[in-house]
Amino acid sequence: MDLVGDLDSRQQALKPIQTKRSGAREVGDGKKPEDIKEEEGEALSPVGRIFHETCFNVYVIAIAGCKTRINVDVVKANLEHSLLKHPRFSSLQVKDVKKDGGMKWVPTKVDLDKHIIIPSLHHTISSPDKMVEDYISNLSKTYIDYSKPLWELHILNIKTSDAESVAVFRIHHSLGDGMSLMSLVLACSRQISNPKALPTLPAKKTSNPDPVNSGRIWWTIRLVWNTIIDVLMFLATTLFLKDTMTPLSNGWKKGGGHVPRRFVYRTVSLDDIKLIKNGMKTTINDVVMGVSLAGLSRYLNRRYGETKEDKGATQKKNNLPKNIRLRATLMMNIRPSPGLHALAEMMEKGSKAKWGNWIGSMLLPFAIALYDDPLDYVRQTKATIDRKKHSHEAIFTCFIIKTVLKLFGVKVAAFLYHRVMNHTTMCFSNVVGPMEEIGFYGHPMAFLAPSVYGQPQGLMIHFQSYINKMTFVLSVDEEIIPDPNRLCDDLEESLKFIKDAVIARGLV
Repeated sequence: MDLVGDLDSRQQALKPIQTKRSGAREVGDGKKPEDIKEEEGEALSPVGRIFHETCFNVYVIAIAGCKTRINVDVVKANLEHSLLKHPRFSSLQVKDVKKDGGMKWVPTKVDLDKHIIIPSLHHTISSPDKMVEDYISNLSKTYIDYSKPLWELHILNIKTSDAESVAVFRIHHSLGDGMSLMSLVLACSRQISNPKALPTLPAKKTSNPDPVNSGRIWWTIRLVWNTIIDVLMFLATTLFLKDTMTPLSNGWKKGGGHVPRRFVYRTVSLDDIKLIKNGMKTTINDVVMGVSLAGLSRYLNRRYGETKEDKGATQKKNNLPKNIRLRATLMMNIRPSPGLHALAEMMEKGSKAKWGNWIGSMLLPFAIALYDDPLDYVRQTKATIDRKKHSHEAIFTCFIIKTVLKLFGVKVAAFLYHRVMNHTTMCFSNVVGPMEEIGFYGHPMAFLAPSVYGQPQGLMIHFQSYINKMTFVLSVDEEIIPDPNRLCDDLEESLKFIKDAVIARGLV
């Protein structure tokens, strides 16, 4: 492993704006922009700087389908009084030459015309859904210019199969962790039934057992043991432990690189997922993970079957190799995300709210197999999740990365993050959404589909609930997964098989 050689070969894809104080700041070519306010900026957090490295230049995408055409003037007027009040969305990220090239936030006057993108669309397009999919995919081929705050809102006023119009937020991950950014977007919305009320999110239920009632000593021993094992697995993955090479693998690509992504999504009934949850006495997270395991197993079985001479009934015949190691990386924010009310008050009244990237990692194994009983997929993932809940893996991996940042700098920390993700197969995320219909500045929302691009894995699966629906979003590298809609079909059919099995057993 040539650590130094790999790091030296990585150059930043876009150079941050360089500034210096000499009466006025200079940006890039030495010009003095009038819209930069004269005040010292807050330093960019070290973890935020990681997201500017070529190997880890990550953007968050939030796709929102609306039930009406989007009134651009209304959106602009509301953004002025909401999102732009957040300091991260109204600041440039610049290089501070006084602090050894460190980066900082510099408040600036925002020109919304440079952030709200309205492409010219032909309404006679034969396949609007494919056009929107291609448009969003093309966003992953570009970066946002550092001469403005690193966010954009693309408005596509074209009717698709599931919406009258589509809005796409593109936000650089250095502005905040995914949960906080999604919460901020939701804080800009209001309930349709009560335009002054913020969305209502389901209350979080703690699932950790009480150490007193469950046997304090044994509970503590298990917690310590699980954490030690998980941290050792994280370190081993950083150094040498790789997932099995499968049709979903990225080939363990070296270095960073800009890989375009394809985003596809499918909406299913949240009531079906709750039916399985109640019948098997599990959680929604257990069910969506079980559906993911089943869908991935079906997809891989077919892909392996296609490489064999006998391309017959590959769905019924088990073509899977034994002992596949396939893991998902879960990026978790250790700092509790600010609530919607705190974010709304911050934008309306200028109050303070906790913000920043405090990110830890969790490695989640998927036991790829074809089970005779569809319910075994949920049972298997429930056992894995219950085991992971009884571990402080994410906290300690966050501590490891922060220590590396402090001792060796941003480039080495970014390299380690990239290496962990490059040695695993996929990313996974599940986020709860509003329980009632909401409107984005008065535009009723039909669905919400967030995802990311810039990560090295060839696949990310993201589940997002909204009212009585669940949308799963795939972010794929098409060189690895050329048929993402087939994988969507496998996930949707897996949900149906598991639901039918619950009903057939009389569990509900």
